[in-house]
Amino acid sequence: MWAGMQAGFSFKEEFMKHWLPFSIARGILKFVNKPFLFFFHLFIPLTAMKFHALMREFCVGKPIISKWRNQCRRTNYSTYLWFLLIFSIVVLILLHHLFFSMDAPTSSHHHSKKKIRSLVGESSSQDSCLGRYIYIHDLPKRFNQDLLTNCQILTRPTDKTSMCVYVQNSGIGPQIQNSDTSDIWNSNWFSTNQFILEVIFHNRMKKYKCLTNDSIVASAIFVPYYAGLDLRHYLWGFNASMRVSSGFDLINWLKQRPQWKSMSGKDHFLVSGRIARDFRRKSDRKSEWGSNFRFLPDCKNMSMLTIESGPWENEIAVPYPTSFHPSTGDQVLQWQNLMRTQNRSYSFSFAGGSRNRQKKSTRNEIIRHCQASKLCKLLDCNSVGHKCDDPLNLMNLFGRSIFCLQPPGDSLTRKSTFDSILAGCIPVFFHPGSAYTQYLWHLPNNYTKYSVYISAKGLRSGKARIDETLLQVSNDDELSMREEVIRLIPRIIYADGRSRLESTEDDAFDLAIKGVLKRIETLRGCGI
Repeated sequence: MWAGMQAGFSFKEEFMKHWLPFSIARGILKFVNKPFLFFFHLFIPLTAMKFHALMREFCVGKPIISKWRNQCRRTNYSTYLWFLLIFSIVVLILLHHLFFSMDAPTSSHHHSKKKIRSLVGESSSQDSCLGRYIYIHDLPKRFNQDLLTNCQILTRPTDKTSMCVYVQNSGIGPQIQNSDTSDIWNSNWFSTNQFILEVIFHNRMKKYKCLTNDSIVASAIFVPYYAGLDLRHYLWGFNASMRVSSGFDLINWLKQRPQWKSMSGKDHFLVSGRIARDFRRKSDRKSEWGSNFRFLPDCKNMSMLTIESGPWENEIAVPYPTSFHPSTGDQVLQWQNLMRTQNRSYSFSFAGGSRNRQKKSTRNEIIRHCQASKLCKLLDCNSVGHKCDDPLNLMNLFGRSIFCLQPPGDSLTRKSTFDSILAGCIPVFFHPGSAYTQYLWHLPNNYTKYSVYISAKGLRSGKARIDETLLQVSNDDELSMREEVIRLIPRIIYADGRSRLESTEDDAFDLAIKGVLKRIETLRGCGI
């Protein structure tokens, strides 16, 4: 025991050479932020030196027992009292320092969260944004803003309206003014293009309450690339390499960012106002449609929200934008109550045009059924002056209909589906891919609660008739389905991005964000 203690006393030189300078330096650094800790970090090593000197004086030359027994009468008791006093002080200081340090942040990660809370105005001790922080990449303007500035390049010769009109008001388009309608129409309705979701979403993201400028604390990372508008620019008159050139440059830009490295882009997501199939061109043949943006190796890692998804797990369908963009929760409730009181004089209706180039087209069969039935109201979008692009015309038709027919068109899904839900009209589908396998974050899993399904194959073969099928729905089931449809209205609309919608109900944007965060957290938990 004595040999061990005597050997232990030889640490003085190492102490003076290494630990003391380090402690003094650490104390000076603490003094910069917390002067009180400065004295602790200097006093502890100095006290230890005094303790060491007393122990050497007390124990030098003989074992402790012999020293205490043989020299007790010659001992200067004040020395030992000083020893006990200083030893007690050292212990108290060490204990105080231990508990004081436990209150301080243990990592830069926690320090960042504290800083972020102050940025978003979080005053409570509990961080309500924990697990919901999103970081937005500051992309070069060529990937988003330049497309809006040069909006004339997005307009095709066959377009009835310039795309420059639709980029107004944060992407929701010009406000609809009609002297023949109520105030709720004039204040909340806009001429919104069905393919401009990425602009609407980006502007909503800018007002998301849990944004962070520290990507370390972010649960997801948003890439504000206007993929659909960029593709629209190159869809006609450009080769396959030009159509994907911007997407290729975007991926290279992202891969150079430190945020990409943590999960190789699996915590990144973007939004497209076009269907997923437009970004999965399989060859470079001129006859092939779209681009191969989603086939780029690193692009596959990102999740993409799109108005129509395909069979790929990293693409999720979200609702088409309608023309209704309320700025308050009360406006949503007013609209829902208005739809409950509508006089619905048509049993079923269809707004759309035929597809003469498609053999055995479901649409053509539906138009034939509608024209042959007194219960159906048809709005033929191929006729002159049909005004199917006018939201007021569509709402007038759907608001007076019990059921609204929603067959596939150029693709499986339709914006008209969400227009009919908005009007409290029960949608009738002819293909599961038109809604049931698409909008899993926004529509109920039990599709019988809000819709009717008629087999397109049965319709074309003559085994099923639309009017007969719909007449079999009981009054109670009809009322129940309509109420469910009206209840879904807040979930399928995008609120006005220029204001924050204060409502207990989540809108389409809110549900999409929750879905993204949950999906990325699952990927992170699986170590993918």
